[in-house]
Amino acid sequence: MENSKYFYVWIGLSALLIAGSAAAFSVYGLAKLFSGAFLSVVIMAGSLELGKLVTASFLYRYWNVINWFQKVYMTIATIVLILITSAGIFGYLSNAYQGATLEFEKQSTELIAVEERIEQLEEDKIFLKEELSIAISELPENYITAKRKLREDYNPQILMVNEEILNYKKTRADLEIQLVSTGVDVGPAIYLARTFGTDIDTVVKFFIFILIFVFDPLAVMLVIAYNQALILRNEEKKSSQGHAEFKKLSWWKKMWEMYGDKEQEIVEDDERMDIIGQNGNDGLHYDVTDQDLIDDSDVEPLEENDPTPVDSTPTMRGGIKIQW
Repeated sequence: MENSKYFYVWIGLSALLIAGSAAAFSVYGLAKLFSGAFLSVVIMAGSLELGKLVTASFLYRYWNVINWFQKVYMTIATIVLILITSAGIFGYLSNAYQGATLEFEKQSTELIAVEERIEQLEEDKIFLKEELSIAISELPENYITAKRKLREDYNPQILMVNEEILNYKKTRADLEIQLVSTGVDVGPAIYLARTFGTDIDTVVKFFIFILIFVFDPLAVMLVIAYNQALILRNEEKKSSQGHAEFKKLSWWKKMWEMYGDKEQEIVEDDERMDIIGQNGNDGLHYDVTDQDLIDDSDVEPLEENDPTPVDSTPTMRGGIKIQW
């Protein structure tokens, strides 16, 4: 995928999804934390989330341009905003966990109460039976009517306790069925808690910390990576455009661009050598003309109508010899 010309699109899409999810969870978590001003907190947190991503992009693009104060402050602000986002995500996930386990914990508490009531009724039943046995044993053997009277007094109480026990057992069965259906939502947490020998809250808290450790920091890093991919892509695009323009040139223009400068240097070197040959010197004055070599400091100006002819024979150094 890294060789694909659309790889930067995948980076941008990943950054958008992760950063958007982190922002949504954080904003909702902070709004639930400050539920008294829900809308205001949503606007504030959303603005901070957007500013955090823009700040991270700005630091990457203009790190070598901005001053040290901007670097320090904007870096610290970005890190603090990452921590705030992580805290908001923690609040959101904690609230979701409590919502999922609230009914489970409620049913678990009711089940514990029912089981305790059943144990108490079982003890009452045993106590009544023992009390009946003791009362009957204290009567003589020939007191059959008295014994029957005692049984008639205790049996309704025992039957009432039995009926109450049956009702509570039915309630316990219903609660256990509800716990099975409710426990599906928190089943993995229950299993992990049993595996590590700890309670469910500790396991869930541990996994929430793992999530917030990689959630928002990864979103910021992907935003920076997207900026880097865009910069590199623009550089490659400019390079490819220059190469394409060179390919569009005709063959003779290509040859001229490749070798034209060298031919021009050769021509200039030939002209320089010709001048050196004509002047007969070491080439230091190859750009001086014949007129510049005339030394007229000692020549008196001609008077008007002076009939003396001027000898224009060239000198050894290319000048004009003047005789009066």
